[in-house]
This record gives sequence, C-alpha cells and structure tokens, in this order.
Amino acid sequence: MRSYSRVAQAVIFAAALTVLFALAAGAHAQLGKRVMTQAGTPEDKAVSEIYAAPDGPVKVALLDKFMVDYGKGDFALLADQLYVATYLEQKNYPKVYEYGDKVVALDPGDFDMLAKMVQAADEAGDTAKIFEYGERAGKVLIAYQAAPAADDAANARKTQALEDSSVNITRVQYVMFNAAQRSTSPLAKAGLLERYVAAFPDSPLAKAAKDAEAFAYQQAQQNDKMVEVAQKNLAADPDDVTMLIMLADYWSEKGTPAQLDKAATYAQKALDDLATAKKPAGVTDDQWKSQVSLQQGFAYSAIGMVDVNKMKSPQAVDAFKKASPLLKSDSVSYGRNLYRLGFTLAKMKRIPEAKAILTEAATGDSPYKALAKQTLDKINGPAVARRTQ
Repeated sequence: MRSYSRVAQAVIFAAALTVLFALAAGAHAQLGKRVMTQAGTPEDKAVSEIYAAPDGPVKVALLDKFMVDYGKGDFALLADQLYVATYLEQKNYPKVYEYGDKVVALDPGDFDMLAKMVQAADEAGDTAKIFEYGERAGKVLIAYQAAPAADDAANARKTQALEDSSVNITRVQYVMFNAAQRSTSPLAKAGLLERYVAAFPDSPLAKAAKDAEAFAYQQAQQNDKMVEVAQKNLAADPDDVTMLIMLADYWSEKGTPAQLDKAATYAQKALDDLATAKKPAGVTDDQWKSQVSLQQGFAYSAIGMVDVNKMKSPQAVDAFKKASPLLKSDSVSYGRNLYRLGFTLAKMKRIPEAKAILTEAATGDSPYKALAKQTLDKINGPAVARRTQ
C-alpha cells in the first residue's frame, strides 16, 4: 500500500499544479468595496501623490498625512487599502495583517483584501495565517454566492464580480492546498486538507484534496480514518479511480475475508473506468500513459492478492503477471509485485519460475529485496545456504 500512496500522491499533486494555468495576469475588478475620489478635489490630489511616490517611508508618510487630513468614512477604508498595498510591496507582513484586518472590519465582504493577506502569509511561509485568512475568504465567497440577487441586472453584476475576482479566488485555493501538502506531519496534513475542502467545497482542487486527505491518514497509519475518508470520497464520486485502487490495494493486502470480494470489485471497476478515461487538460500524453499504466498495474496486483487469499494461486499468478510490465516504471511497486508473484509460484512448487522471479526481486531497488532473498534461501534449502556463507 505504501508504494501506491507515494505514486498516487505525486499524481494528485501534479494534477493540482495544472490549476496554475488558470491564473492570469492583468488588471481586473475586485470582490469588495472600492472607493473613488472625485477628480480635482484635494483628496484626489493627495491620492495621486501617494500613487506617484516610491514605495517606502515617503509613501507611508503621505498615507499618514492623508489619514490625518481625510481619514473618515470611505476615505479611511481607501487609506487602509493603500497601506496594505504599500506594506505588501515592502514585504512588511505584520503591517499587511494589521491594516488588512482594518479593511475587512470596515468592509467584511472584501474577498480580495483577504486574498492579499493570504498572499502575504504565503510569502512569509506562515501556514497558520494562510488558513486563518483563507478560511475567512472562503466564508465570504460562500456567503456572496448564496446571497439572492434582486433582479437580472443585479445577478449579472454578481456574476461579473465573481468572474473579475476569479484570479484571486484561484490563487487563494491553490496557496491553501499547497500549504497543506507541504506539511511534514501526515496528521496535520489531513487536518489542513479537511479544512481546505470545508472552506472551498466547490474548488477545482477539492477532489484532489479529499483524495490526498485519505493518503495522509494512511501515511499516519490511521487506517480506519483512511478507509472512512476514502469511502466518503467514493460515495461522492463512485468513479474516483484513485480511491477505488487505494481501498482495493489495502483490503486485498490485509486479507480480511469480509472485504476480499469488495476489493476485487473495486479493482475491476478501476480497470473498467481506466479503459475509457480521458486525458485531463494540462497533462502530457506521456504523463497520462504512465499514470494509467501504474493504476492498472496496482489494480491487477490487488486482484492477484485477492486470489492469493482465496487460495486461487493460478489466477493470482495470471494477475501478477499482467501487473508486472505495467508497474515497471516504479521500482517499489514493481518489486512488491515481483515478490508476490515469486512467493505464489514457490507455494505452487513451480520452483524454476519462482527462482527466476525472486532473483530479480532480490536484486532490485525496493524494500522487498530482503523478503525475496529470504524466500530464495528457503527454496534453495540449508545446504545451499551454507555453501553461500
């Protein structure tokens, strides 16, 4: 199971990276209140001077003066927004948080200000603040999407605002997902991924996050939680090949009689789904071919283990043989399947075939080489073992 976890996590993360292609540069309207100054007024002149000033103490001094002269009502909001932009440029992240909180206090629906605070937290490498501000941004977005529009014109404005803020929405989602994936603690990673999905349930990354959560629990050796999350994911998407194979692999290796039939069913369903699966956008032909091959290999190897546990050795050998060439690009999973095949052949007294397979497994680069060598020593017997000492 561990080898599939490693491969599948790489697949999940690579798929998530394709979301970056949706990020576009350029000016756009924002989801939140924007204050305009009237041309020719003292306020407009002061703001123009602030924009023209170089970032640093001069700009901050002009902002301080603006707040003294005009810092009431909407102009206080405008000044706080400008403070955030200035301090973000200076990478003064505590000040970004300080003035960003002031902006959101004045305008609780300013998603894009929260996005700037997430950006600051990301640049600072502060996962706690990424999730603090990211979750607040998620609540703002969910509330805005759920709010009814008074008429068609209002609905059109709402749709446009969401479209205009799509870059920031996508950026916040990716930053949170990436921060969770960077966690070195599997349990912490699982918790962060769960929080991410709760904050952005409709995110394009939500499915990848749910699958990654299951693997995080598996890495933490909390198999009951892993199974719970994986089954929940399958209830939402019965064609989630990653979860089908994960459970098939786990149940087939565990060998619990009550789950063997389900393991075989899940593995076969994964094979059926893979036969008609379409290559996702952003994935090259070679990447897709490798991904499908590995997943097919895991499915066949799981079927083989089901047959081993049901004492159907000939069928198990056939399944392991189908799996081997498909898994060859990953040394760990290939070594595991070779060991399974060689061990099964040895049990069937097909000694020459078993020796050839186990010898390859024993010389390969995988954690199963020691087990393969032990099995070879048993096949060869004590006399041969003494001669090789």
